[in-house]
Amino acid sequence: MDTYLDFEAPLKELMDQISQTEGIGTSTGVDMTDKIVALQKKHSETAKELYANLSPWQRVQLSRHPDRPYTLAYINAITGGDFMELHGDRGVKDDKAMVGGFGSIEGKTLMFIGQQKGINTKMRQYRNFGMPNPEGYRKALRLMKLAEKFSKPIVTFIDTPGAFPGLEAEERGQGEAIARNIYEMMRLKVPVICIIIGEGASGGALGIGVGDKVVMLENTWYSVISPESCSSILWRSWEHKEKAASALKLTPSDMKGFGLVDDVISEPTGGAHRNHEEMFSKVKDSILGYLAELEKVEESERIRARIQKFNSMGVWK
Repeated sequence: MDTYLDFEAPLKELMDQISQTEGIGTSTGVDMTDKIVALQKKHSETAKELYANLSPWQRVQLSRHPDRPYTLAYINAITGGDFMELHGDRGVKDDKAMVGGFGSIEGKTLMFIGQQKGINTKMRQYRNFGMPNPEGYRKALRLMKLAEKFSKPIVTFIDTPGAFPGLEAEERGQGEAIARNIYEMMRLKVPVICIIIGEGASGGALGIGVGDKVVMLENTWYSVISPESCSSILWRSWEHKEKAASALKLTPSDMKGFGLVDDVISEPTGGAHRNHEEMFSKVKDSILGYLAELEKVEESERIRARIQKFNSMGVWK
């Protein structure tokens, strides 16, 4: 059964009407085709209007939709199951919130890395809700260096509410691990593509978010802080999260306008969770397109451009 958010109530009502009309037609034997077609048309028109005018907070809600595909779903779909997951940071442990390994797209081998959220309560606890510890970022860096050694492009999928903020994570060097990744990713010799598929929060996202191409899906967000945390700091309450979401300018259009991301990948009407296969196909095509573009550029020029892109962000006086 589809899950609908609060602002999607008009669509749910129309879907309920369609189901009821189909049920009446089946039980009575009366041809209800015309009414069903009319309701489906109204549903389509309502959906287009609704999703064309989403507020920043509504996009944040869509980015967290429980039916939205997560990192491993994208990897397995675009590689056709040809994915070999690699584990461990060779130091502490294997962080289940960060996944990575080699996979191929149309005969081309790539290194895939990303944060993985769980699909149910048990799996969310197992994956630590997609919040990596330092060993997760160190595992990611180990895999990036492995990809560089064998001259394989890197694709990262970003979907995290932030790096894990626990005491043990700080004791093991959470800040250093993220900073080290940012520093090393700037200098990687292979093409690096970073795709924000859900939440892109703070240093948790930046730890695998430095690339030649940094792109966002249409209903995602990218910011130094979540709207709820921003609201709690400024107003001592989460009640102003919608206002905070607007003030943070965290939507894909905002990010592209500021020059902080390179591209925005459109989603199916209703969001990625409404049509997984279409979303997987769009992401796969985008990756192949970005790779074709990046592989034409000399290694030294690619690194120089990557460093320049991030150095030029922000305001300097």
